[in-house]
Amino acid sequence: MLYSIRYAQENYTIRDCVWKRGLIMNIVVLAGGTSTERDISILTSTKVCESLRRNGYNANIVDVFFGIDSENVDNFFNNDLEKLCKYLKNQTPDVEKELEARKALGKGFFGDNVLELCQKADIVFMGLHGSNGEDGKIQAAFELMGIKYTGTDYISSAISMSKELTKKVLVPEGIPMPKGIALHKGHKVEYVPFPCVVKPCCGGSSVGVSIVNSEEEFKRALTDAFSYENNILVEEFIKGREFSVGVLNGKALPVIEIEPLDGFYDYKNKYKAGATKETCPANLPKEISEKMQRWAEKACETAGVTTYARVDELLNEDGDIYCLEINTLPGMTGTSLLPQEAAAVGMSYDELTKKIIEISLEKYN
Repeated sequence: MLYSIRYAQENYTIRDCVWKRGLIMNIVVLAGGTSTERDISILTSTKVCESLRRNGYNANIVDVFFGIDSENVDNFFNNDLEKLCKYLKNQTPDVEKELEARKALGKGFFGDNVLELCQKADIVFMGLHGSNGEDGKIQAAFELMGIKYTGTDYISSAISMSKELTKKVLVPEGIPMPKGIALHKGHKVEYVPFPCVVKPCCGGSSVGVSIVNSEEEFKRALTDAFSYENNILVEEFIKGREFSVGVLNGKALPVIEIEPLDGFYDYKNKYKAGATKETCPANLPKEISEKMQRWAEKACETAGVTTYARVDELLNEDGDIYCLEINTLPGMTGTSLLPQEAAAVGMSYDELTKKIIEISLEKYN
């Protein structure tokens, strides 16, 4: 309980000081994009924006890819959030068409007026997931332009986004991870022990992930994974329980256990309400929980990840722990894991969003 009281006091002090000075922060919540997790990004960003408004900030969403018309820039923070969210979702089917059009015209990634709005804001809350959002590209552009943003920097984002790079960085430091090989499109693998897991190197939300038990399934899994990107990972299958550990400002939150009611923790089970049983704190011996928390903290420290993140882990039948990946912009939807872990130490969703803003701004002081 002391944990939650300390955070609540710190956040109250910051907001109180802002109000006493007569200042209200302007926050752009960056959403959408072009990745396979676009719609989840919109859900995350909507919930975050609602929270920021409850916390007294001027906040609104902008789609990083589609942008906003010039006539709506001056009135940006007063736009109706519900209508805007619906509008952004309706644009999702047009992403591929717009990508082709911009390629033909030689136009860049950022939508109209996006960078201008972000430059005027006190900070940008990164509500993006997946490629062109979680991989460090936008973070690098923001750093060159002097735009403040939430979350970790561009280098640690790039390392964590690539499961291949993550292994190369974490394993030499003694962090346990499943054995695996990177496979590039057009190359062949001589031998694969079954069962195994096939996944895109830079994918998120378990999109394109398959658990494979035969040569025929392996061929289908390769086709599926390569349809998303040219680099994939083939890993040994670890039979065991699934967990996740949030890390906030370098300190691990309580471990949460993930138990899908059907199959594994894929896209459907992650975002469909009631599809997965989630227990936080996880029902584990104290020493196992603490060990998982230490591995999560060390994984983030080794990869240079700051501010907040989530580390996915497995526990096999022999009690061995395996780190799977680092999520540098974990989901903040109604079914997301990080807010549940924060709630387990008495931190509400609104306190969590305030804390993320606070920690992120500390980087610039």
